[in-house]
Amino acid sequence: MPYPAAPWTLNGYALQTLQWVDVSTVRPMIPSEFKIISPWLNQTLGGIYISTYQSGSSLQYNELIVNTALVSYSGQWGGWISHIYVDDEDSVAGGQIWGLPKQLAEFKWEGHNRVTVSQGKNILCRLTYTQPSLSLPLSLTVPGFGYQQGRILHFQNHFKCNVSLISGQVKIPSESPFYPLNLDRPGFTLYQNALNLVVDQPRSLE
Repeated sequence: MPYPAAPWTLNGYALQTLQWVDVSTVRPMIPSEFKIISPWLNQTLGGIYISTYQSGSSLQYNELIVNTALVSYSGQWGGWISHIYVDDEDSVAGGQIWGLPKQLAEFKWEGHNRVTVSQGKNILCRLTYTQPSLSLPLSLTVPGFGYQQGRILHFQNHFKCNVSLISGQVKIPSESPFYPLNLDRPGFTLYQNALNLVVDQPRSLE
């Protein structure tokens, strides 16, 4: 299956939740080589990211990313992705560039206030949200890690968007693979409009 070479440019909009997650809960989901960054009381930062990438993107698809923790390795830091789902087979195949375990899923956007991600009859998560009333421009680079056949990959995600703080409610059924993370209690929900995301070519830290 063909897929573009890195870097990928992705344009559209996204929803991002942020919350504290227990280090003891996420430790089994992260390779032992990584140190989990805990800024506060045995807690690390996690959340979910749901996006739709539209015209002008390297590929057009929907995506759900489960950000499990902040981690560090060999002097570098970044986010650890334990689960990632898309609705495009080329994007699934392209996940190998960054060592990301992409799976296929279905995305249903309902109006302008709810999105449901599922695999067959099983709902992975549902996010209900309010529309933004005020936004501010944001330019931010967020590093991430991947893991591929024993190799640790490190890459940069360059975000440019208009970001808004909104109200969001997450529902994660007990049959969802990431239900144990307790990500249904977001501290913050962000709406990223006019999103331009560039995901760089990774480099191996091995």
